[in-house]
Amino acid sequence: MKEEFIKNEQLNFIKKQIALIKDISKRNVPKSVLLAEIDLANAKIMDNMPHATEEQLEMLDISTLRTDVEYEQYIQHLSSYVLPFPKITEQHLKKMFPKNKKLKLPDLSIIDRSKLTYLSWTDLGLNKKFIVYELDGKMVGIECKVTPTSKANYCSICQSIGEVTYFSTKTKAKKSKNPDYYKSIGNLICTDSNECNKKITNVEYLTTVLREALAK
Repeated sequence: MKEEFIKNEQLNFIKKQIALIKDISKRNVPKSVLLAEIDLANAKIMDNMPHATEEQLEMLDISTLRTDVEYEQYIQHLSSYVLPFPKITEQHLKKMFPKNKKLKLPDLSIIDRSKLTYLSWTDLGLNKKFIVYELDGKMVGIECKVTPTSKANYCSICQSIGEVTYFSTKTKAKKSKNPDYYKSIGNLICTDSNECNKKITNVEYLTTVLREALAK
């Protein structure tokens, strides 16, 4: 039975390494330089898969690939081993955000869970963005106020340039001497979460924000 073991962001990372190799190969660099870059990219891919078995690492090896066709076949093969985003129901989402009685939810039936690191949607009526992610084996969610921006900028989640929105969310933690105190966290993130999910290569910032926002 096929065992899915690659996360969406890990596949994106692999794609990024291959794109870098393709770019270098087009520059007509010496063969020794190209081979060194391939070895470096291969090492980075292996390091990014700390829980992979020996058999899985062998599958991930790109050291013998050279042509665009081979790289394309490689990515296509790995895509069938991607871990899908956990199944979630509308009822579950409503329980995550109980204060929003008229919460507008995304159409879960048309979402390709194999291409998601996190689930997110914007409710324009509430001027809020909702983010859901599996953190430490548990599905969690935060809501953020959003403010559109007019210029392309750097997304803090996928670390790429694109159309972004400023978001801010309040932490749940309170100060004992001032129970009404809330700390706000804010930054720029992709306006289109689908595009963000296509580019994200690590979850460091995402998990940091979620832990801070949900800490009590």
